[in-house]
Amino acid sequence: MATGGPVAGLVLAAGAGTRYGQPKAPVVVEGERLVDRAVRVLTAAGCEPVLVVLGAWVGRVDGADVFVNDAWPEGMGSSLRAGLAHLRDTTDSGSVVVTLVDLPGLTEQAVRRVLDAQPEAPVAQAAYEGERGHPVRLARALWDDVIAVARGDEGARAVLRARDDVVMVEVGDVATGRDMDVPEGTTD
Repeated sequence: MATGGPVAGLVLAAGAGTRYGQPKAPVVVEGERLVDRAVRVLTAAGCEPVLVVLGAWVGRVDGADVFVNDAWPEGMGSSLRAGLAHLRDTTDSGSVVVTLVDLPGLTEQAVRRVLDAQPEAPVAQAAYEGERGHPVRLARALWDDVIAVARGDEGARAVLRARDDVVMVEVGDVATGRDMDVPEGTTD
């Protein structure tokens, strides 16, 4: 891949799930915890290593490295910062695919499309019927820029919006980008 080195996966799963009523990482949907599903999808698409950032809920996650973000109450931005910094300092990954834990409709095919789309591009972002979503592939050269701006519930948005070279990758035909904000068809 022209981005250099392996492509890591990063699952942001530290939040308390306030609107949902509980942390979403351990929620079981169709017989599988959301966190395990996210790891499985990223791994099957070719991400290695996969890092899961946990916080409000902490538990074992097979098939992934786990990083506990003690600053998780600050918002998703703190987990993105922590995850990128950890990957920067511990891997030689040339890029990372970032996703959220609460996307049960994300598929291996969607992640592969984002991985494979113009590998030389610094950013590739999933689109669902033209609307920006997750996952997002970020070249290592951008990680420090994202770390510098990720605050509160803002992640990489400021960096992405400021660039004119973001490759939008339509994945709406093989995945859904809808997150789980309210319980529906779940068990805990």
